[in-house]
Amino acid sequence: MKVLLVVGVIILVLGVVSLFVPFPHTENHGVNAGPMSVNIQTKDNEKLPPALSAVLIIAGVGMAIVGARAKA
Repeated sequence: MKVLLVVGVIILVLGVVSLFVPFPHTENHGVNAGPMSVNIQTKDNEKLPPALSAVLIIAGVGMAIVGARAKA
């Protein structure tokens, strides 16, 4: 298989998946005051912006088309 075609299909699949599946995001917040420290860890599930998903889908389709038409 052609490398560009495979990479294009992978990016296309990631673009479609990013529309529906939220990705986990973890942040650590803390305050240090002398020898004492207080830390809080927050976890969120966020989806990618639809515009970024659209860019991934368009790029994946374009790469797959170019990879399929390229001469080996």
